[in-house]
Amino acid sequence: MDDKTEELRDIFVDVADDETVTERQAEARGSLADEDAERAAERIESVIERMGERYEFDSDLPVESLCTVVRRFYDEDEDGDGAIADALDTTRHEVFLARTDLHLLRDGDANAPFDMDELRELLDAEYSVAEIATVLDVAESTVRRYRRVLATRHESRQANGRFRDEFEEILTDADLGTNLTEDVRETGLEDATDGMETDVSF
Repeated sequence: MDDKTEELRDIFVDVADDETVTERQAEARGSLADEDAERAAERIESVIERMGERYEFDSDLPVESLCTVVRRFYDEDEDGDGAIADALDTTRHEVFLARTDLHLLRDGDANAPFDMDELRELLDAEYSVAEIATVLDVAESTVRRYRRVLATRHESRQANGRFRDEFEEILTDADLGTNLTEDVRETGLEDATDGMETDVSF
């Protein structure tokens, strides 16, 4: 091994054994992810506040908890109301109220034990909840639940689904930001190593 090769080897070993570089990189990655999450949380909170100004929320959950409802609703595994309620130490009903306040409906929300069109017709005819419950042979709480689903669907359509679209855009942007950061990191590494001699014999 000549002096130049030995010098290169020592430099390589020094760099490879230098943990401070790895720590700085890890810190940078963490801070970027934290910044993305913080920006997404601020944007979600802004949408919720605008909705609160436009509509009268029935949920008593604070804004921070409402943000959690939004995030968990759009989670990859799509948490059910029970899981979200456990995370927030509240009830499934409170989560349902929060979801519908925020126009976050699931497909299963309309799976009523009766024809939803019939419920709509009875509501349009201004039947009381008690009367509707008798006609449909269900509990009054069941009538109130599906009446709320219909009202939420109507509200969301009047707004052209804008608020739900905004939630989806925010969370998609956050995911894209993470992916783009990874892509930039990988591209930067390729650029840094492009043209370097990799077949060095020690």
